[in-house]
Amino acid sequence: MPQRTSLADADCAIARALDVVGDWWTLLIVRDTARGVHRFDALRSELGVSRKVLTERLRLLVDAGVLSREPYQDRPPRYEYRLTLRGHALLPVLIALQDWGDTWVMGEGDVTATAAENSKEAARVHALVGTRLPELRLLDHDGEWRDPVADTPHTVLYCFPGAYARLDACPPGWADIPGASGCTLESCTYRDQLAEFTAAGATVHGVSTQRPDEQRAFAAAERLRFPLLSDAELDLTAALRLPTFRAAGVSRLKRLTLVVDRDRTIREALYPVTDIEASVRAALRAVRGAARPDE
Repeated sequence: MPQRTSLADADCAIARALDVVGDWWTLLIVRDTARGVHRFDALRSELGVSRKVLTERLRLLVDAGVLSREPYQDRPPRYEYRLTLRGHALLPVLIALQDWGDTWVMGEGDVTATAAENSKEAARVHALVGTRLPELRLLDHDGEWRDPVADTPHTVLYCFPGAYARLDACPPGWADIPGASGCTLESCTYRDQLAEFTAAGATVHGVSTQRPDEQRAFAAAERLRFPLLSDAELDLTAALRLPTFRAAGVSRLKRLTLVVDRDRTIREALYPVTDIEASVRAALRAVRGAARPDE
């Protein structure tokens, strides 16, 4: 695909970037590779695009260093397409576009950490049930890389906007954003019921886009006995297209809960979460129900 940048725009980073990702299909390919779709036929099936168009866009993204082309079969030769470091740096762009679409195209333009039950955003989260979480690693609050899916029958991933060791550390206007408050209550409720989740065969992980040091201070202050995972690089958010909002210049996860089995299949998706304690009870019921499929 020829570059479209004019000589007048040669020094404009926006125009130069659009030469690479300014096409409808290129960003959708980046979106789907972030979701764990790496092979040509799988990408074509997901996108509903012609072989010719997909071949051209993949070549463009490989030539631009956004994707790498890695062999997975010799005879006949077959390749997978994976995000490079340069491609990974596009994830915040994708999340910003998604947030803008949720807020201004499908929403009313209000900053919110939740959604309506009948919203398209909620439907997108509920549609995660039955899909698989791609393999990835997140930093825990101690700075160690960890798979968000534990080696137990189930993992409860509760995603929250942000939790802080001190009230004065909250972003300005935090209490005025619908759904943002309540992260301490949520984490402490999981802490207090952790034994019940463990007995049901579930590991609990909290996830936010905060830095590990912020999470570490909060975990120590509240004496949490399970890991908080940092999705500051937006790997999990982009992989599952989780809903976000912006506050203090940072993309924040809206409050939701996923129950994932050992095979990485999402078995339950709770969203929106309007009653925090009820959502913890619902997650426990989901784990217990999955542990007794014949009942």
